[in-house]
Amino acid sequence: MERLRRFILISIIALGIVFLLIPQSAPDNFFAQEVLGEIKNSDVIIIFNAGGWGDAQFEECQDFAPIIKRIQKTLSNWGQKSTIIPYTRAEDNFFGKISAFKEFLSSFDKSSEYLAEKIDDLARSMPGKKIIVAGLSNGATFVDKTYDKISQDLKNSVYGLALGAPFWSEAPSSEKFLSLNNPDDYLARGDVGSLLKNLVRSSAEWVFSKATGYNSKFSKHLHLSGHDYLWSSSEVGPQIMTFLEKNFKQ
Repeated sequence: MERLRRFILISIIALGIVFLLIPQSAPDNFFAQEVLGEIKNSDVIIIFNAGGWGDAQFEECQDFAPIIKRIQKTLSNWGQKSTIIPYTRAEDNFFGKISAFKEFLSSFDKSSEYLAEKIDDLARSMPGKKIIVAGLSNGATFVDKTYDKISQDLKNSVYGLALGAPFWSEAPSSEKFLSLNNPDDYLARGDVGSLLKNLVRSSAEWVFSKATGYNSKFSKHLHLSGHDYLWSSSEVGPQIMTFLEKNFKQ
């Protein structure tokens, strides 16, 4: 028993040291060469922020990518070319997730400042273009923080879209920022009791899947009631369309 206690204590200390030493950083992927040409020929630039860790590829994000594609199609129908830039907040590995978790605990203080600076540079170097920074869930919190840090003199050309931001996140107060939360979204409204029950159930399902040889990610088992945002929903599609018509339709 004493050996077990010592092992647990040493493990906790080791993990704590690793947690403290890993720097808070994100992959520097904002100006990927393959999108630079498209940006120059675009009227609108959409910066995409996935939910969760923020390490998923755009095409994998079936909870948010379809909405962004509908926005892109709408702009195209209005004669405006747009480019989607998927912004990755974390590397897809253990240390990347530890770094992302540290940023989460600090309310994305450093990473949101970094992206805001990149957006400022983009807006100054390409005047006349409109920029939409969009995020879902945890990505919505990141967008809230980023938008607040964008230079005030550039906000005439920068727009924000946040869907399903957790209850602790505060959306910026601006006509150029749209924040949408489903009324029955446990996470958005802060229903802590229901969230805990959901977490326990999801954890049990994940452990069972591991025990039966099914190697799945925990996120596959985590289903938060009301946290699904679909274009077809009256809470989503029509609201975004109104926002786009007001700010982008010419």
